[in-house]
Amino acid sequence: MAAAAEPRARAWLGSSSPRPGSPASSPELGGRGRARPGPGPGPGSGSGPERAGARTPGPAASGHSFRKVTLTKPTFCHLCSDFIWGLAGFLCDVCNFMSHEKCLKHVKTPCTGVAPSLVRVPVAHCFGPRGFYKRKFCAVCRKALEAPALRCEVCELHVHPDCVPFACSDCRQCHWDGHRDHDAHHHHWREGNLPSGARCEVCRKTCGSSDVLAGVRCEWCGVQPGPHSMDRHLLLSGPGKQTLKIFDGNDALQRNHFRVITVPRHARSQEMLEAALRAYYVMEDPCDFELQALPPSVHTMDMGTRGRTRAGGSAEEEGSRGPGSREAAPEAWILRALPHTQEDLKIYPAWLKVGVAYVSIRVTPRSTARTVLLEALLLLGRQAESPESFQLEEVLMGSRQVQRTVLEDEEPLLTRLRDIRQTSLRQMTQTRFYVAESRAVAPRVSLYVAGLPFGLSAQEYGSLLDEAVATKAGLVSVSHVYSSQGAVVLDVACFAEAERLYMLIKDTAVHGRPLTALVLPDVLHTKLPPDSCPLLVFVNPKSGGLKGRDLLCSFRKLLNPHQVFELTNGGPLPGFHVFSQVPCFRVLVCGGDGTVGWVLAALEEMRHRLACPEPSVAILPLGTGNDLGRVLRWGAGYSGEDPFSVLVSVDEADAVLMDRWTILLDAHEAGAAEDSVADVEPPKIVQMSNYCGIGIDAELSLDFHQAREEEPGKFTSRFHNKGVYVRVGLQKISHSRGLHKEIRLQVEQQEVELPSIEGLIFINIPSWGSGADLWGSDSDSRFEKPRMDDGLLEVVGVTGVMHMGQVQGGLRSGIRIAQGSYFRVTLLKATPVQVDGEPWVQAPGHMIISAAGPKVHMLRKTKQKPRKAGTPKDARADGVPIPEGDSK
Repeated sequence: MAAAAEPRARAWLGSSSPRPGSPASSPELGGRGRARPGPGPGPGSGSGPERAGARTPGPAASGHSFRKVTLTKPTFCHLCSDFIWGLAGFLCDVCNFMSHEKCLKHVKTPCTGVAPSLVRVPVAHCFGPRGFYKRKFCAVCRKALEAPALRCEVCELHVHPDCVPFACSDCRQCHWDGHRDHDAHHHHWREGNLPSGARCEVCRKTCGSSDVLAGVRCEWCGVQPGPHSMDRHLLLSGPGKQTLKIFDGNDALQRNHFRVITVPRHARSQEMLEAALRAYYVMEDPCDFELQALPPSVHTMDMGTRGRTRAGGSAEEEGSRGPGSREAAPEAWILRALPHTQEDLKIYPAWLKVGVAYVSIRVTPRSTARTVLLEALLLLGRQAESPESFQLEEVLMGSRQVQRTVLEDEEPLLTRLRDIRQTSLRQMTQTRFYVAESRAVAPRVSLYVAGLPFGLSAQEYGSLLDEAVATKAGLVSVSHVYSSQGAVVLDVACFAEAERLYMLIKDTAVHGRPLTALVLPDVLHTKLPPDSCPLLVFVNPKSGGLKGRDLLCSFRKLLNPHQVFELTNGGPLPGFHVFSQVPCFRVLVCGGDGTVGWVLAALEEMRHRLACPEPSVAILPLGTGNDLGRVLRWGAGYSGEDPFSVLVSVDEADAVLMDRWTILLDAHEAGAAEDSVADVEPPKIVQMSNYCGIGIDAELSLDFHQAREEEPGKFTSRFHNKGVYVRVGLQKISHSRGLHKEIRLQVEQQEVELPSIEGLIFINIPSWGSGADLWGSDSDSRFEKPRMDDGLLEVVGVTGVMHMGQVQGGLRSGIRIAQGSYFRVTLLKATPVQVDGEPWVQAPGHMIISAAGPKVHMLRKTKQKPRKAGTPKDARADGVPIPEGDSK
């Protein structure tokens, strides 16, 4: 990411969503362009006046329905998180927001009932598996998560499983076309679940709480300004109470999905209806709805004979079937919207710089999608353009996915609204209508498939996959082939077929190798600003103990999740394929030196396919040695720094060049025995960035690697890993094999006589074995001063484990042997070899080391400037605005 401090524009890679704005601050139009007093909860006739004394109205912007309640246990305010002294507090009947009386006028957090209307850019959440989250609270009903709950893996929204359908699809606010306003910072505020020790970025006072859902945090930059349900309400029914099942439409009835309310046994119809609407977070006028009783035996959709209860209904209805009668009320009811002859429908523009959040249009039985579209274009100032260039879209903002449907020109909108409400009242509150530019909507899914045989053609891969998973002709085609990696990218023209293939491929093996499937995002590279340089992040979750997994989640929160790739799921190739058309980008590798080498090797192979063939690479060191990270000033290892500060450091880093080397391993030795390993092992090529060790150095690495493979759970800390290295070294301290007798070395075609050594090491960078200077700093007229971009390798020998320990302790240097750009090593017997920390036993044969094409561009961290006296600890605290009501 070129500018991590400006994530709003650059992190989202030109996402096709409008730039976030403040709906509350935009002019709102009603009717034929008339001003409306405030944002409503969605299409409908608006909210009516409340009964005098029924409740204390909340702030207009937040939409709460507060009423004064008597407290029977210790209670905390959800705004300031302080204890509520006395016996009275103010509780929102809809979302359970509790407040001091003095805090009521400061409440800006929107009620769950009106929150969907404040979403400017619908982005669905990505919920992981259910888990236990201690001292966390549901963002919908605000109650504690005492049972297994769900958490969005991107924005950390916590919800009860039953509250998921009511969570706003506001996972991320983002820009449409990368437009950046340098004078304004658009935060995306998410309420609470902050650590109890969290402090306000402005006043440095505590703003977290373990008692209630309180405090806010920007999901982009992490700034935390200060104060400003598995639970189905299954309350125990005491004397005079009754528990009722409420369905919100035909869909809930078919699926038997209901909410439970508890009301007095002789509750009036108005009380019962209001409780039912609150259960589904519907904030419209109760006079526009009714309750229909369901007989116990009814499980079909025949609604003709069911009883009805509505606010203001007739006395005969209430006396015969209503819940206010002395006769026991039915246990199940269904909420219905009363039919209207006309409605005010909000139409949102799907482009930037409109000046209004939406326009309101009166819809009658004669209104069609075409007539509404024409009227909306007139109110939005686009009447001079051809109506054929626009279309009316219905957008369902479900919490798990956002569905868009293009409406037919002649479709009656009043009928469609009625059908939506019949299906689900909750669905109506989550439905939007947008005027958007017409575009061909053709389903297309890119599916990355790896684990296939190497070296096949596109036709051969297509036939192989057709035989393995029965791909459908006409819907699936092979768009890209990476034969050297045994991978292809499939273009699937049907969502259902893509889902079937994805699930099937993950459980399929070809020639004994399991396949890997990965759905690839589509980057809108043409919408990136000319000076944008987004960041491609690779994370190895196996590196650094558990830190790799934590960093994976952190970067997915700070950046677009689609630009953060997990290396254990397909390797680096999918990331480079997704970014192949991006004209300029940088790379951040989170892992050890071996992981960095893995990514650089993939980059070398993909270079000719990239629009940016030489991206600069930064390192977040997670391994044990991290020698390349040390040389480039990224440190000895990640120790919990703020991921945001890491992004800032990447943005400010300097580009430097580094040599890459190719090692050809040819085990076919003419004099080898017929039954030796050499006859069955084909030649192979590996890439090297740091160093290549032969002998005792590689033998220690191999023993450590085998110990980690046997018990990976024990190798979760850098200190423990180094302890294992020491133990392995002590076991071999008396080891002697006379390596100089088992190998031959040629430098630039000239034979070099080796001294008595146990290890031979080729070094490209001035760091080896966790930061040791193996070459030494003494000047030597025989050799040039080493640099990592000089096209030369330094060859050093060590006499054993004791010598290696002295080098790492800074007491000695290695034995300088040679310096050159071309080397030929002959192994007379099987010998341990390691390249950038990856060890193996190499059979007898030849090793040829030479330069590997162009140098790679690395990023070196800039030196830290001394902090001036009086400078705030965190500059991000300067100018933090007070959270507004448009937090969604």
